[in-house]
Amino acid sequence: MNKIDKLFESKKKGVLNVYFTAGYPNLDDTVSVLESLQEAGADMIEIGMPYSDPVADGPTIQASNDKALANGMTIPKLLEQLKGFRERVHIPVVMMGYVNPVMQYGIERFCAACEELGIDGLILPDLPMQVYRDEYKDLMESHKLHNIFLITPQTTNERIKEIDENSSGFIYVVSDASITGAKKGISEEQISYFKRLNDMKLEQPTLIGFGISDHETFSTACEYANGAIIGSAFIKALSQEGEIKTNTSNFVTGVLKGE
Repeated sequence: MNKIDKLFESKKKGVLNVYFTAGYPNLDDTVSVLESLQEAGADMIEIGMPYSDPVADGPTIQASNDKALANGMTIPKLLEQLKGFRERVHIPVVMMGYVNPVMQYGIERFCAACEELGIDGLILPDLPMQVYRDEYKDLMESHKLHNIFLITPQTTNERIKEIDENSSGFIYVVSDASITGAKKGISEEQISYFKRLNDMKLEQPTLIGFGISDHETFSTACEYANGAIIGSAFIKALSQEGEIKTNTSNFVTGVLKGE
């Protein structure tokens, strides 16, 4: 069974999924961040594949993309770094990024490499669903990779049902229509949106992302979904002085326990 499925089978609420950009803050930090997040108590990890034009991301993640690319991070380099990581990292790991670099690498080659490494799923936000269904669904499934789609407050109920039918692993619930980045609290309008999704009784688990940054916003998101995704706030924690392990532990403890 895929590690994502095992996670949601054993943990229905309070799932913490943490995003970081591969090659940030330093080129060779990728596996150290993975190990530190697992040790700190994260339930799942998203590895961001840096891209030169991350249009949906806010300034924090954009800056981490720029730094990672300047450090020399590429998809081949990332795949090389991840060799053998499953000997030490046992929680679900997802690769997230824009589809263009993956296509340039070769999507079949990329999926095969992900399976060999032990990657559990892919999030390619700009991959059209029709293209996925027509060209890549069988490929990804053959390599045991879940494909995770995103929904926003503007996504119609009809479209949400279609996404629910075609996603696997979980659905990434974008909390609002803006770019990624920490925001102050969760609005009543967002809560109304989360309640609408709950009323639809979707088949796939849901994780709320965009604007989740601390214990308060994480806890609120978990009231309306299986868990939440944190990205920008963790990137900021990684940028601080000090060891990755210590900064990661302090950050995850703060999110989970409010300490």
